Amino acid sequence: MYKVIDELDFSKSPDGLIPVVTQDCDSLEVLMVAFVNKEALAAALECGEAVYFSRSRQKLWHKGDTSGNVQILKEVLVDCDQDSIVYKVKQLGGGACHTGNRSCFFRRIKDGVLEAVK
Repeated sequence: MYKVIDELDFSKSPDGLIPVVTQDCDSLEVLMVAFVNKEALAAALECGEAVYFSRSRQKLWHKGDTSGNVQILKEVLVDCDQDSIVYKVKQLGGGACHTGNRSCFFRRIKDGVLEAVK
């Protein structure tokens, strides 16, 4: 395992997960938010692609394994408290969202109503 992983603070969450904001490395568009545990982060650093921990399936989730929409890690940033990270990625294939959209953030609240961003 990578020694740097032990420097991160996974203890603030009872399930040992820290949030990951995933951004497009060129446009800086926020593509998605997910979580990692130590094992997922180590796998991502090892293979150079985004790996998360799926809370719903309770297992590692290598982004693109089933969809083909792989995220190539270009940079990993750590916040000042060392309890959240940013993956800057090159998004390959369709989109980052399981709905088929490029970003999971394709809706906004406007005038108290949820609407699609155009």
